[in-house]
Amino acid sequence: MSKASKGLRSGTRRKLKGRVRSKFKPEKFLKEFKPGDKVIIKPDPSVQKGLPYHRFKGRMGIVDSKRGSAYLVNVKVGKAEKTVITRTEHLKALSSKG
Repeated sequence: MSKASKGLRSGTRRKLKGRVRSKFKPEKFLKEFKPGDKVIIKPDPSVQKGLPYHRFKGRMGIVDSKRGSAYLVNVKVGKAEKTVITRTEHLKALSSKG
């Protein structure tokens, strides 16, 4: 008998739980962010491409630049600042209200 896989996608049903799947909306793929915009990393499990590492789920970051169809987002984790490469559908603009 072989050991269970411990890859990046193992246990994704549990890790990405809480998302309600909705009908396909092209707006989430067409969003544009400018460098300096504040965003929240909110992984969409229905899209596997450009999915950020699950440790950054729910974190707030600042868009650094665009790389192809993905964005470089700087996230502060403790004292360290890390760069996450993720696509538009996994980012949510931080509203400037309140």
